[in-house]
Amino acid sequence: MKALVIGKSGQVAYELLATCPAHISAVAYGRSDIDILDITSVQAVVEKEQPDVIINASAYTAVDKAETDKDAAFAINGDAVANLANVAKQQKIRLLHISTDFVFDGTQSTPYKVDDRPNPINMYGASKLAGELAIQEIYPENAAIVRTSWVYSSHGNNFVKTMLRLMAEKDALNVVSDQIGSPTYAKGLAEYLWRLAEQDTLELIQHYSDLGVASWYDFAVAIQEIALGKGLLTKSIPISTIPASQYPTPAKRPAFSLMDKHNMAIGVHWRKQLSVMLRMLINEQ
Repeated sequence: MKALVIGKSGQVAYELLATCPAHISAVAYGRSDIDILDITSVQAVVEKEQPDVIINASAYTAVDKAETDKDAAFAINGDAVANLANVAKQQKIRLLHISTDFVFDGTQSTPYKVDDRPNPINMYGASKLAGELAIQEIYPENAAIVRTSWVYSSHGNNFVKTMLRLMAEKDALNVVSDQIGSPTYAKGLAEYLWRLAEQDTLELIQHYSDLGVASWYDFAVAIQEIALGKGLLTKSIPISTIPASQYPTPAKRPAFSLMDKHNMAIGVHWRKQLSVMLRMLINEQ
């Protein structure tokens, strides 16, 4: 089997290449290699590589910037996904696409199911929903939309690495405590995507995140606690809770975006995955 990974500079693509099974050949393309906004560029790459599966790990992920950069967000998260779906359908290639918990408005108090109605409250979520709808319309027969949340890795920029830097630099931190979801280690997501690549049949919409529930405050406290235990931090600082209203951002975030994951084959608690990632960070230093 051969896989074409789109978005090679991102943290999910990094983990996809790191976890690629030995019997699968994977090639990754980035912005300098393919223009996913140009369907002829996508067709040319697919004809050259002849993949059995396309994994779209590319996205416009600047949530706040998307509020004023709407056209670019919708182009990358919507139009480009339609291009990939059209080419995958033409060539009868499986398509795996990563989406987000931000397609939901966060007004529920129970985990969102795959068939709950999306209702994004920011431009990023709306643009990601546009990509989902494109796949559902164009190529539902051999594609999977995998919604995930709060993704981090030892590679790239993310909440975990930002917290580690701030905890080393500052004497105290305030972290939002009234936004609830589930952190997700990109390595586990990558391994899940590889399983989907080889499954006989696919559910069109799926939810994948690590198990458990957390606020950003809970996540930050755990990062400090585990990092101190592993020697990644040398001092403990006080971390205080604040409501999201005291940390205004251009884009609204859903207050509750926990997703129901009944269809996951396996799952690992987010604290355990965080510990694994921090150990990986030590090994890479």
